[in-house]
Amino acid sequence: MERAAPSLTDAVRRHAVPLDSGVPKELERELSARRIALLGEASHGTHEFYALRAEITRMLIERHGCRAVVIEGDWPDAWRVNQWVRWQEDGSAEDALAGFERFPTWMWRNTVMRDFITWMREHNRERPPWEQVGLYGMDLYSLFGSVRAVLAYLDEADPAAARRARRRYACFDHFQQNLQAYGYAAGFGTGFSCEDAVVAQLTDLLQTAPLEGGTHADPDALFHAQQNARLVRNAEQYYRSMFRGRASSWNLRDLHMADTLQALSAHLQERTGTAPRMAVWAHNSHLGDARATGMAEQGEWNVGELMRKRWPDDTFLVGFTTHDGTVRAATQWDQPGRVRQVRPGLEGSWEALFHGVGERFLLLPAADARLRETLDEPLLERAIGVIYLPETERRSHYFEARIGAQFDAVIHIDRTRAVEPLDEGDPQPAGPEVPETYPEGV
Repeated sequence: MERAAPSLTDAVRRHAVPLDSGVPKELERELSARRIALLGEASHGTHEFYALRAEITRMLIERHGCRAVVIEGDWPDAWRVNQWVRWQEDGSAEDALAGFERFPTWMWRNTVMRDFITWMREHNRERPPWEQVGLYGMDLYSLFGSVRAVLAYLDEADPAAARRARRRYACFDHFQQNLQAYGYAAGFGTGFSCEDAVVAQLTDLLQTAPLEGGTHADPDALFHAQQNARLVRNAEQYYRSMFRGRASSWNLRDLHMADTLQALSAHLQERTGTAPRMAVWAHNSHLGDARATGMAEQGEWNVGELMRKRWPDDTFLVGFTTHDGTVRAATQWDQPGRVRQVRPGLEGSWEALFHGVGERFLLLPAADARLRETLDEPLLERAIGVIYLPETERRSHYFEARIGAQFDAVIHIDRTRAVEPLDEGDPQPAGPEVPETYPEGV
């Protein structure tokens, strides 16, 4: 790929807004006009991406009434944090984050996340429940954790319904919780599938009304159970599709994330009477509009594209890039994360182009049609997930993107450092729940 033309670098330099301290007023103005802020990251292991998302989100909570933070994490694990930040659980921030025990543990068990949820808890201290800010997960890898959450709710709310749910979910017992084996058997026409069972269970819970008396009377508790049943249904479909190809399983995963955002928005609006502001934290690959990247050529969509289609006037997409530094990542799935050197951005990439502009700056293509047109050029863009393979970096971590159409705003931090985990312990094996994004892991 040819080096970017000097005129493109000059144009970016003219439009770059320096990032000194705090959220730039230009970015706050754009975000305040939208209800849903999708805040990306170029890796799952970079301190500055987490820190800047936390800073932007605090601004949205304090000054613009944001009511939900939604992360690329599993629903049951995030719900534990949600209860803690809303004063429904005791213990420390580390205790609240302890549910994130599967690989990669550093993705949410890190110092930035600990400090951020501690701030959230203090922010919520004197506020009534309908004014508190919650934290939620939107990923779908926690099939068995969600099964346990559904059964725990029904054991208290309706023991007879709990017995029916156990019979339905027992369908997975044939595979001893090996979801890869289940996906292989169900996806290749053996005649065995748990699809009908999980659909029936979700249908039952969606038709359930909150009962009077006891903790199960809380409509948030019922919504939690319903969302877990929805996750089980979608995860079953996801694992059944894994052997059909990456596009099929990727699309199901991102569709589940988008549907989770929509269901959560509807629930919070029903609870408060107002459509909620939400801040969403996930990888650039999920939150940048797939139509402006090479993903579209592979038949893939993502959350950013779906949100722009569903809520075009409410959604604002923020992407992050870096040129070099360090990152916390593993060399293969289920291995401990280590601090690794990030190679300088490849020639012909947005990262290399931005390296020639400045150390820390913001671009706002959504606010400037000329800038958006200038950035509507296909260059390489880097994506590091929980796996980093510098020896095959061009093939493993780069794709083409028209960054001005991909994002409404881009934040570039030229040199970044690895995120700091809460502990250095080895992650719990993911076992059968290996995502289709292996080996990059986004």
